[in-house]
Amino acid sequence: MMTLKQLLLTFPTEDTCRAFLQARRWPKGVTCPRCGKKETVYALANKAWHWECSNPKCRSGNAYRFSVLVGTVFENTKYPLRTWFEVLYTMLNSKKGVSSKQIERQIGSSYPTALYMTHRLRAGMQDSEFRQLMGVAEVDETYIGGEEQNKHKKDRSHSGTGGIGSGRTGVIGAISRKGNIVCRVIEDVSTDTVEAFIKETINDEVTLVATDEYAGYQRLHKAYPRDTVRHAQGEYVRGSVHTENLDSFWALLKRGIIGNCHSVSRKYLPLYLNQFAFRHSNRNYGDAFGLAIAGC
Repeated sequence: MMTLKQLLLTFPTEDTCRAFLQARRWPKGVTCPRCGKKETVYALANKAWHWECSNPKCRSGNAYRFSVLVGTVFENTKYPLRTWFEVLYTMLNSKKGVSSKQIERQIGSSYPTALYMTHRLRAGMQDSEFRQLMGVAEVDETYIGGEEQNKHKKDRSHSGTGGIGSGRTGVIGAISRKGNIVCRVIEDVSTDTVEAFIKETINDEVTLVATDEYAGYQRLHKAYPRDTVRHAQGEYVRGSVHTENLDSFWALLKRGIIGNCHSVSRKYLPLYLNQFAFRHSNRNYGDAFGLAIAGC
């Protein structure tokens, strides 16, 4: 993997950045963002990185014109693409994530600008081509948020046992032993919520679904080959039955949030899940940076 210095040498100008974005966004040729056709798209001779679509369906009086930035997270930005590339590289190569304050110092911007850029890039990391998990899959839930004992006495919740009801945010995840992961913020950890997530993310032809003993998973054996480890009894691994890969991901996610961001609101937590899931799923992919650019 290239270093940050090598990245900046690879993309010394805005034109090199735009060329890379074009190649990753439209690997089979420039396509109209409105109609999805490329046969009716023509480059504008007098304006670089701009095209025109002559498809009548795209017309609103005149022919539809668009740039390489239209429809991307870089649209309407005042910062050069080279800076966006630098920020994205930093986010992808920081194992525990990176705070917007660090990005602010790195690129010499204001904090609102750094926060805006990192949030938009996290949104671009959402897997739009998700495929259901196969093989051996692990499922587990966790909670994100401050511990009750660390809060001021007047802010502590006196309901629940530390779960969603006490002000923490519930997250459920599924991971394939091959490495792909998907995780979501959930409103509750009821059986119906858990089963709906699993039905959406795990193919019914998997060889094994490994979970802990949480009661919300009890009905899964009717549709999946499920086996359980009993954490309450001190059992964490029994042959191929364990949730260690997902436990490791949760630990990294929480260390990243606590160590860098200190806290993340429920509103923006899905964006951080995008970032950590993208990094984990593509950690062995040779061109994760290019894949991220294509998704932006």
